[in-house]
Amino acid sequence: MNIVITGASRGLGKAIAKAFAQEGNTLLLGSQNKVYLETMAAELQELAPGSRILHFNFDAGNKDSVLAFGAWVLQSVNEVDILVNNVGSYLPGSLHNEPEGTLEKMIELNLYSAYHLTRLLVPGMIANKSGHIFNMCSIASLNAYANGGAYSVSKFALYGFSKNLREELKTFGIKVTHILPGATYTDSWAASGIDPNRLQEADDVAKMIFAASQLSDRACPEEIVLRPILGDL
Repeated sequence: MNIVITGASRGLGKAIAKAFAQEGNTLLLGSQNKVYLETMAAELQELAPGSRILHFNFDAGNKDSVLAFGAWVLQSVNEVDILVNNVGSYLPGSLHNEPEGTLEKMIELNLYSAYHLTRLLVPGMIANKSGHIFNMCSIASLNAYANGGAYSVSKFALYGFSKNLREELKTFGIKVTHILPGATYTDSWAASGIDPNRLQEADDVAKMIFAASQLSDRACPEEIVLRPILGDL
């Protein structure tokens, strides 16, 4: 299978890539940090020598760069079986006093990147009448919380995008799954001082996505909510 994963160099993206690489698939990985991406791709190739690991450095906050990544995908493989719109970023703050431009940046990274890439790749899925799209939303897509600010707005928007996409594409045999993880231990939490045992693991989310991808063509897991055992922080 051909699997496209954005934000693939660290955290959730890396865990997701690792889960799929073990199955001998072709992975098309994209991320902004070239060094991290190349290092991670090399690690995956060593871990799963039977897989084909391709990577492309791009800026998810820039439309032209996102489209360049999509064009590279279409040049590299004949079809896309799975698209994981995982790339995203978090900037804490409150709507009434966060720095000017925060909303625009969050929307560009957390919504527009998925919107533009999906629009470029989905025509091939429609032609094949198959495919599975995973959109990395958040618990913040469901509930507002203090210090969520523009990030939460962007994740609500991504959730709406994903739900609309599900309705539009089901008649073409294409699945759309909204992933809504709670606090998950990644590099961004390492300096927080929070006990890692209080958070779920990135592998937990990756395993759920992989499992969802293995269901029959007749089943579509629309929404996966995954929280730490003790609930939200």
